[in-house]
Amino acid sequence: MSEPLTPTLALTPTPVTWADAQRENAFTQWLGRVASARGLVPESLRLASADASFRRYLRIDAAGEPGVRSCIIMDAPPDKEDCAPFVKVAGLMEQAGLNVPRVLEWEQGLGFMLLDDLGARTMMEVVDPGDAAANLPLYLRAVDALVAWQAASQPGVLPPYDSALLARELALFPDWYLERHRAVKAEGAVRETLDEVFGLIIKRNLAAPQVYVHRDFMPRNLMMPADPAEPRLGVLDFQDAVYGPITYDIASLMRDAFLSWDEEFVLDVTVRYWQKALKAGLPVDSDFGEFYRAVEWMGLQRHLKVAGIFARLTLRDGKPRYLADTPRFIAYIRATAARYRELAPLLRLVDEVEGTQPATGYAIGRM
Repeated sequence: MSEPLTPTLALTPTPVTWADAQRENAFTQWLGRVASARGLVPESLRLASADASFRRYLRIDAAGEPGVRSCIIMDAPPDKEDCAPFVKVAGLMEQAGLNVPRVLEWEQGLGFMLLDDLGARTMMEVVDPGDAAANLPLYLRAVDALVAWQAASQPGVLPPYDSALLARELALFPDWYLERHRAVKAEGAVRETLDEVFGLIIKRNLAAPQVYVHRDFMPRNLMMPADPAEPRLGVLDFQDAVYGPITYDIASLMRDAFLSWDEEFVLDVTVRYWQKALKAGLPVDSDFGEFYRAVEWMGLQRHLKVAGIFARLTLRDGKPRYLADTPRFIAYIRATAARYRELAPLLRLVDEVEGTQPATGYAIGRM
């Protein structure tokens, strides 16, 4: 599974360096051809962002097209990243009326792609974390994009977010967070608890109606348009989109990987999403309380998965900055598990692993 967690945009221009001289040479030749055809300025090339996967993004000035000041180049080594899903989902989103980058050039065999530049500022960069209410108009723009995306849904177009995929994602928590990061063996009573709880989580989430799922719909992947007349936020990092629970993307938006809100604001935006979804004819539960509970169960699956992903990014991929946000996910997991009686065993397990509560009987083996 490719990492669905996105890039932090560079605050100052960063020179482009290459670890592989052969790939650098291939890129130089490709860029020469594309720059000539598109009026690009090769000497303006600089790093735009670094991705949690093997992708990275470069920015280059465009002098040859009226009204176009810069473009983005995706550098995605084809032996590590498949760009075909990105191209497919970009087309689906454009048809749905979303503001997404157009694919201007694509050298599939090399993994180089020229894209529209949707702007240099993410939604994350303009959010005021100290004043939730001030951000409501911004979040409603995100909700509008989400509803438009979901309203375009058709079965059989995107891969299914099925029980097998949900289970593989959940396995990241014991495999990487518990065993590799916390040195807790996922066996015995621990394994029994996880199997039981994971089964419940999968069952609850598969009961939700199915729509298109971005799979990482959050402020770091939403862009402030460079044109102030453009009302739509830009949408990025959608290549892992699937067909799955309607609850997933709103859970992702409001229970952010890098930003936490008080529940009052989470409820406010989620209610407004639910109202817009109902008006658009989307298959959300007519009872908001039931819908919100389903969102919480979906969010729990995501939080367990991402805790594992962040541990893997640190321990396997040498990207320790992600693990710094793990306490946010543990807090999300504990808050949701504390609400539901069926999740009490998970809460006890997490509390013992994290040392947030006295041990309650688990014989947790240290590796």
